[in-house]
Amino acid sequence: MNPETYYYPSKMGRTIFLGMEEVIGKSGVDAILRLAGLEHLLENVDQGVSFEEVSRLQSALEQAYGPRGGRGLALRTGRSCFKYGLKEYGSMLGLTEMAFRLLPLSTKLHRGAMIFADLFNKHTDQRVKVEETENKLLWHIERCPLCWQRDAEEPVCHLAVGLLQESLYWLSGGKVFRVEETACIARGDRFCTITIDKTPLS
Repeated sequence: MNPETYYYPSKMGRTIFLGMEEVIGKSGVDAILRLAGLEHLLENVDQGVSFEEVSRLQSALEQAYGPRGGRGLALRTGRSCFKYGLKEYGSMLGLTEMAFRLLPLSTKLHRGAMIFADLFNKHTDQRVKVEETENKLLWHIERCPLCWQRDAEEPVCHLAVGLLQESLYWLSGGKVFRVEETACIARGDRFCTITIDKTPLS
């Protein structure tokens, strides 16, 4: 394996495709894969999905639906991905245990962020670091597949924002939090940073 090539494992690749299929349908996913030049993934993600391929997939969404439409679809895909990811990894991470569900919200937010970061750091080539202030959680993606080798004027890691939005909704039992990407490697920033307000909007 080329040391410069980083991957999501096949389980996580399937999670992305299932989430995307829920949003744009199977024919929509097929069309996006063809537009991105990733036809080989139509039948086989068993070898995993490279960061370059994940990034091209995100870029193709914007090409097909326009920047604004692509952003909205990526956010919705991220939200859908959480359900499939929870089914795949939830029991392994202890997130579905009653003891975790009964913790105070502030503890669940802290512990959930750490567990979630650990999942990416241990099981994928993505690198995540969590920083915490009194009012915010900062989700730093130090090696990011969503904007891999992209140049953009604005943050483009919308799928990650959607994924975190839905994870917070689930963790909190239905509360909505402000989740915003405030820095992006594609824009020239050192990390991709997603800023989460600890106090829910509703």
